[in-house]
Amino acid sequence: MKCLSFLYIFSIICLPLRVTSEENWTELFNGKNLNDWRVLNGTAKYEVKDGILRGISVLHTPNTFLATEQEFSDFILEYEARLDSGLNSGVQARSKSVPEFRNGRVHGYQVELDASPRGWSGGLYDEAGRGLLYNLECNPKAKSAYKPEDWNHFRIEMIATHIRVWMNGMQTVDMIDDKMTSGFVALQVHSINNDTMKAGKSVQFRNIRICTKNLDKQSKPITEDIPQICYLLSELTEREKKEGWRLLWDGNTTNGWRGAKLDQFPTKEWKIEDGILSVIKGTGAESEFGGDIITVDKYRNFELELDFKYTEAAKSGIKYFVDPELNKGKGSAIGCEYQIVDDENHTVASKPENVTHRLASLYDLIPADALYYAPNESTHKRYNKDNWNRAKIIVNGYHVEHFLNGIKVVDYTRRNQMWHAFVAKSKYAKWPNFGEPDEGHILLQDHGDVVYYKNLKIKKLTD
Repeated sequence: MKCLSFLYIFSIICLPLRVTSEENWTELFNGKNLNDWRVLNGTAKYEVKDGILRGISVLHTPNTFLATEQEFSDFILEYEARLDSGLNSGVQARSKSVPEFRNGRVHGYQVELDASPRGWSGGLYDEAGRGLLYNLECNPKAKSAYKPEDWNHFRIEMIATHIRVWMNGMQTVDMIDDKMTSGFVALQVHSINNDTMKAGKSVQFRNIRICTKNLDKQSKPITEDIPQICYLLSELTEREKKEGWRLLWDGNTTNGWRGAKLDQFPTKEWKIEDGILSVIKGTGAESEFGGDIITVDKYRNFELELDFKYTEAAKSGIKYFVDPELNKGKGSAIGCEYQIVDDENHTVASKPENVTHRLASLYDLIPADALYYAPNESTHKRYNKDNWNRAKIIVNGYHVEHFLNGIKVVDYTRRNQMWHAFVAKSKYAKWPNFGEPDEGHILLQDHGDVVYYKNLKIKKLTD
C-alpha cells in the first residue's frame, strides 16, 4: 500500500500539466513560469509576471513561437489575449516543427490576432503553408467582436476535421479541413523586421486551458450562422449538400467534361491523378496540344469554387458563358475569363501596362484589385505563389464577382454601357454580344503550361 501511495504521488508530481478544478479541463500555463513550453524559430522574448505570459517584440528576428512540449489531436482550447497596437500575432494549434520541413519552421493552423484596421482577429491562417484559410471578409460581422488593446477571449474547437473559433462569444470560423490532425499549441511573437517603432511592444496571454475529454458534451452546438469553408479533397460536407452544392468534377473520371472543340475528353495533355486535374506541358501555345475542356452542361446563375496551383511563368484560365461554336479556328474558345497566371514571371502579365492580364482579373477587361472591396487590406491581392489558391466566381443575373482566396477582387455588371465600353477596348470587340449570353459552358484553359486544379464544385442559384 505504501508503495502504491508513493507511485501515485510520484505520478502526480511528474504530470506535465496541472488539472484545474473544473472537470475535463487542464491548464496549459501555470501562471508562474514557462515550464513545459519551449521557444522555437526566433529570438523574441517571453516572460511571466503577475500570472500573465508576455511575448516581447525584438528587432531582426523571424517569427518566434512558444510551444507546448505536449501535442494534441482533438480538443477545445480557451485563452485570453491582449495585443499592443500595430502588432500582429496568433495562437498555433495542431502545429509542428520538424527538421524535414524547412529546417524546423513552425507550421500549422493559427488563429489570428490582428490589430490592423482590416479586423481579421479570430480568422484562421495556415502558418508557413496555404496562407489565409478563413479570413473575416466572408464573415464581416465578426470583425466588431475584437476589442483593441484590451483582453479578448478565444475558444478554438478542433474535433476531427471540423474547426470552429469564437472570439468574445462570437463565432468567427467554421471550417472543414484534414491537413493537420495533431500537433502542439504555440504562442506567436510576429517578426517586426527592423521597425524600431514596434520594438518592445508585446502580446499578452492568460488563462490558457485545454479540454481533451468528453468533447461531445463540452463542445458548442453546431449552427449555420456563418459561412462554412471546406478544403476536403473532392468531397462535400453535409452542410454543402444541404445548401445545394455539387461536385463539378468528381476527382477521378472525365464524367461531365469534354473538349471544347471535341465530342469527347482530350486524349492528351490533360492528366488525372490523386484527385488532381492538371494540364501537362505543351508548346506554350493557346489550345494547341490537348485543347480546352468544357462542362457538358451549361450554367446560368451559379457560384463556382475551385482550387488551383500554377507553375513558374504558367498561364491558364477559368472561362464562363462559353460558346464553343464562336471560334472554330485556332485558339481558345470564347467566354469571360478568370485569369490564372504567374504575375511575376509570365512574359505578358509581368509587364506594368498589362494589369488586366494578371491573376484573378477579368482577362483583358477589368484588373483584379482587392483594395476596391476591402480598403483596409494591406495588398491588392493575396495569392500563394508556390501553393494552392482558391478561386470563386459568382454569377447572379448580369452581376458577376471574382474572389481570390476569400477576398473579392472583381465586381462588374454585364449588358450595360460600362460593359460595352470595356469590351470595345478589348480583344473581344470583334465578337458580337461578347459576354452577354444568358447561359454557357464553364471552361478550363489549355495554354501549354503546367497548371493544377482540384475541388471543383458548383451551386446553382435561382434563375
